[in-house]
Amino acid sequence: MGSAISETPETSDLPSLRTPLSDAAETGLKIVVVGGFGVGKTTLVRSVSEIRPLNTEEVMTQAGVGVDETRQVAAKTTTTVAFDFGRISLNTRMVLYLFGAPGQERFWFLWDRLFSGTLGAVVLVDTRRMDESWYAIDRLEHHRTPFVVAVNRFDDEPDRYSLDEIRQALALPAHVPLVDCDARVRSSGKDVLITLVDHLYELAMAQEMTP
Repeated sequence: MGSAISETPETSDLPSLRTPLSDAAETGLKIVVVGGFGVGKTTLVRSVSEIRPLNTEEVMTQAGVGVDETRQVAAKTTTTVAFDFGRISLNTRMVLYLFGAPGQERFWFLWDRLFSGTLGAVVLVDTRRMDESWYAIDRLEHHRTPFVVAVNRFDDEPDRYSLDEIRQALALPAHVPLVDCDARVRSSGKDVLITLVDHLYELAMAQEMTP
């Protein structure tokens, strides 16, 4: 897997026109993608969206030096300043509306607003900067928002940690799904979203069975 912030044919070959929503669609779920700065959130939304995604990326300037943490992402030249938005139909009846949250600490105040009405979330993790995932997990737990964790693999990872090692480092409970992904690849991103939907379904079934 390559660096998850560079384009491949699968991310660049996006629909030039809006894909009409199926007439049979009856269930829309709001999903938020969160994680640290430069972890690949915009790339994930871009790769899976069936419509041309809305991006609020701006060119990084000298004003961000000393403010934004750019270690391990020194080559990054743009950054999300509000949110990304995309849409994907999992089947003819279920549609996911995807919101990618900004990663820099100075924009974290937007997260609580994005979490409003959210049924579930994806926490995207870069193992080179795993500590940047804790705030996202903490805020989701605070809002009692179900989530899954997806590890976005990069070529220049100094060590390739196993999922068990990552689960231990993040102190993830056993019931929280943890998967590998490549944010550039549509099929990989879709698998992450299907994992989240399955997790939400299992939680809903368990709640129904609770006396």
